[in-house]
Amino acid sequence: MASVEAEGLVKGGCPVDHGAQDHGAVLAGATLKDPAILAHPNAYYAAMRAEAPVHYDEKLGMYLVSRYEDLQKVFADPITFSVEQGFKHIYGGAYFEEFKAIMERDGGGFFPDAIMSDPPYHTRVRKLMESAFTAHRVKELEPRIAKVITDFIEGIADKGRADAVEDFAVPITIHVICEQLGLDHFDAAKVSRWSQAVTAQISAMQDHAAMVENAAHICDLQNYLIARMKEREDNPREDMISDVVHARSPDGDGAALTFAEAVSLVRAILIAGNDTTATALTNLIFILATQPAIAQQLKENVDDERYLNRFVEELLRVEPPVRGLSRMTTRDVELGGTLIPAHSMMLNLYASGNDDPNVFPCPRDFDVNRPNVGRQVAFGGGVHRCIGLALARMEIKITARELVKRLDNLTLDIAIEDITYLPSVATRTMQRLPITFTRRTV
Repeated sequence: MASVEAEGLVKGGCPVDHGAQDHGAVLAGATLKDPAILAHPNAYYAAMRAEAPVHYDEKLGMYLVSRYEDLQKVFADPITFSVEQGFKHIYGGAYFEEFKAIMERDGGGFFPDAIMSDPPYHTRVRKLMESAFTAHRVKELEPRIAKVITDFIEGIADKGRADAVEDFAVPITIHVICEQLGLDHFDAAKVSRWSQAVTAQISAMQDHAAMVENAAHICDLQNYLIARMKEREDNPREDMISDVVHARSPDGDGAALTFAEAVSLVRAILIAGNDTTATALTNLIFILATQPAIAQQLKENVDDERYLNRFVEELLRVEPPVRGLSRMTTRDVELGGTLIPAHSMMLNLYASGNDDPNVFPCPRDFDVNRPNVGRQVAFGGGVHRCIGLALARMEIKITARELVKRLDNLTLDIAIEDITYLPSVATRTMQRLPITFTRRTV
């Protein structure tokens, strides 16, 4: 068991010490829109869990749900806590109508995210989308994913230094998801820009100039995907784009996706399939570079499949790539002792739930032997639990295994306090992470 030295924690980590224990003072006047809190949020999360588990952030205009048990109640009631309404409200921010017009004029159309919907519509779409994520499809990808990852590690192993974000995590996940989708020829830098443009729409931090620039990138993305999808309509291949375009209901009723739904789902697979997984891989490297005891333990157990699976779950708990996602209440409802009015915006803080000491004792300790390690909520929960979780777990596991087999002396080439993060309430993504290392010779 090792302690994660981050977020101002004291080594040893149990009980969690966030410095000042005056939670009321931490909350007073604080907001998740503050870049300093976005970068290092754990003290803010702890203060909410202690003083106001469902806390209204006035500057953000959202109720923040911080406790694990309250998150479970939200997951269990997708009608009262609407993903569709919450997503629509935050998407594009104050510039939604202008953004939509740009999409319709220059991007082949405005395609609402079909998967970000509520039952019963969501149930139909999810069933059809699952055809692209069958256990067989995911399993058959493993050797190809392993080759992509090992090739990237071998490509940097003798260089001695790299940026874990730009040189490793981002290009790896882009190559993996593009190969799965069947995108044979792609510009990784362009895919990265597309991903940032799409995720910016739910960041709650986008100004008008950024919206216009991001909208142009998303138009480019949609036009590219629509052309590939049109090709698959007449000539399907063994890839995920074809799976989605030709998806049929397993119930045998002939139900299929509309083209607009299919565009939104292929777009979602491309973006979610690389953006959040890249963040997870960056977090993996951060942990290995800053916690030598964890790195050593991983090396000693690298051929133990059970250990590797538990390692991945604990990594996702300690450093979840998604901070939280929004929902909207459809009626007045009490949650965590707070009455939330109908049509209120909420942000479900998965990261805070994973840090809840009432569920995960000594939450800042990285402990693969936790009896409840699989209860982490990095992938959300309920009917909206991430559909690509098996694929993400596989990529993280293979990367963890191959990194410690092939590299030694992994350290940061930047002070922890100098790490910067993309401005977003939805994710906690490092902008860059310079590292040094040596090739492992034993």
